[in-house]
Amino acid sequence: MPRRRPILSRFPRLPLALLAICLTATGGCAAAPRKTPKPTATVASLLTGHFTSAAQSKADPEFFEVHLHMAPIWPERNDGPWLYVEQAMSTALDKPYRQRIYRLVDRSEGLGALKVESQVFELPNPAERIGAWAEPTRFAGDSPEALIARDGCAITLTPVAEAAQGMWSGSTEGDLCLSSLRGAKYATSEVWLTHAVLRTWDRGFDASGAQVWGAKKGPYIFERVVK
Repeated sequence: MPRRRPILSRFPRLPLALLAICLTATGGCAAAPRKTPKPTATVASLLTGHFTSAAQSKADPEFFEVHLHMAPIWPERNDGPWLYVEQAMSTALDKPYRQRIYRLVDRSEGLGALKVESQVFELPNPAERIGAWAEPTRFAGDSPEALIARDGCAITLTPVAEAAQGMWSGSTEGDLCLSSLRGAKYATSEVWLTHAVLRTWDRGFDASGAQVWGAKKGPYIFERVVK
């Protein structure tokens, strides 16, 4: 039986690109490594969408039925992702009580310590952007420089290793997020998110540490609306 020549000598005049195809076809090359998505992209995908607390409200009247929309804006920028956030009661969808812009920043310290900071901004023209989650191009003429930063209100999110469904969780830090709503001195926010469910617990506290607004029993449970 004749000896087989080494595979490279069987293709002496092939261009390198074609040779690579031949080597792959014959099993001579290892598969290209799969790219790991950026943590900010992972968190953005979990936040993006339409959510509602309708099921929780039906089960427990102490919770209102709230609709929450989050949509990416400024996709051409490389200092994000940026998300527009709009929250409204089901009885007044055209009159949202909260409109914010989130900017996601990677604060990871290696693959073993993933961390995403969700910075919070107010809009200078919120009334003009009601419903813009359905048409994010309405932000094309806006600039991040015009936003009003909510210093101290950023939420740092990390993956929950022991939880299923790729959960991330995080919170604001201490009493740094100032608030004057209903006599509050500061506000706190806690977040747990997966692809299907987003839990948020926003509360306001006065100077003595007494809660003056927000749910008292636990977080609001928003389920993703799948269309």
